[in-house]
Amino acid sequence: MANPGDQVIIKTKKGKDKGILMPSPKKDVILVKLENGYNVGFSKKDVIITTVKKSVTSKTKTSKIQKQSSLPKISVLHTGGTIASKVDYRTGGVASEFSPEELLSLFPELKDIADIKSELVAQMWSDDLRFSHLTLLAKAVEKQVKKGVKGIIVGIGTDNLAAAASALSFMIEESPVPIILAGSQRSSDRGSSDAAMNIICAAEFITKTNFGGVAICMHAGSSDNVCAILPACKTYKLHSSRRDAFKAVNSLAIAMVDYNTREVTFQIKDYPRRSEKLLLKTKMEDKVGLLKIHINMIPEQFSFFQGYKGLIIEGTGLGHTPGQVPNEEAKIHKKIYPALKKVIDSGCLVVMTTQCIFGMVNMNVYDKGRDLLDLGIISGQDMLANTALVKLSWLLANYKKDEVKDLIVRNLRGEINEHLPYEEEFL
Repeated sequence: MANPGDQVIIKTKKGKDKGILMPSPKKDVILVKLENGYNVGFSKKDVIITTVKKSVTSKTKTSKIQKQSSLPKISVLHTGGTIASKVDYRTGGVASEFSPEELLSLFPELKDIADIKSELVAQMWSDDLRFSHLTLLAKAVEKQVKKGVKGIIVGIGTDNLAAAASALSFMIEESPVPIILAGSQRSSDRGSSDAAMNIICAAEFITKTNFGGVAICMHAGSSDNVCAILPACKTYKLHSSRRDAFKAVNSLAIAMVDYNTREVTFQIKDYPRRSEKLLLKTKMEDKVGLLKIHINMIPEQFSFFQGYKGLIIEGTGLGHTPGQVPNEEAKIHKKIYPALKKVIDSGCLVVMTTQCIFGMVNMNVYDKGRDLLDLGIISGQDMLANTALVKLSWLLANYKKDEVKDLIVRNLRGEINEHLPYEEEFL
């Protein structure tokens, strides 16, 4: 008798199909994950299971990657996420359960690029990331640099990959090695997974360039041909499932890596080079929040942040919040500016960003923006909201408040553009 997780060949009137038997939500339906990664349901009365090949829920055999001492050493730090996950056929979902050894056994091409080291930092989805995890990750980077590695790849979940890259770019002020974050939109045991190409292209970029900062390596397009090396503080996940979900915003990609030829082509000249030493500031301030402006807001949503050290507002358009009273229905807005003033008076630094993906804040155009400037809100210019969040947290943990007010509006890691030239296409 076949059980969920068994590899089966099933026969119907239309022919034979091979795949993995999955738990079915309906008693009269047999659910199979085909070799192409898609799930297909068959009516139980029409199906004969002719062969049970094996159970994929048994422990995966892993082969130790042979050391290549003549090649540059690269450390792969694992934090879980889809790049370190496979389908859990007990639930039909995806579970983060690959050990570092199991993950490396999936990518045998790495052994010809570098002498690979592997370490598990955490096993978690990126939804669960906290500032303390990012501090832990920065310290893990420091440990590997002291061991003499030539580069570091961080495997991490894609949902908060960009925010993690931003945070690390501020914590790691100077680096003698590149630190490349790579994720995967599809679990590593699926035929359509992007994990292998992202990690391999990251390794090629590390070994073939003098880049010395923090960056992201993900698919540049939907096909398996080119990966983009993206700026840590200017990257946004723009699609929930596409493999080319990550794009540079108000910026170019740093470089492209051709998966077929393994050639690296830089798109910008001004990128961080490798330094002689590692300089870290790993502290982060917990009491920093992010508030997205939406319709029908109430004063209490702003008052919540009284006593916080910092607040990022993801405002509308050029950087606005409700606060004026144009008619009777909006009379509650009269209490919002006073609520914001109390937040600022409590010692909280408030920075305005825009919920628009492209463009920048300009709070001098409309009277609403000038009202907010008069309250003491700081313009975040063209910083992405999540970048502003981690930057403010890092600044508050490492500098005095007066210094923070100056540094938050200064470009430290490529997070701020002084001006944005008009582009015919901004996507």
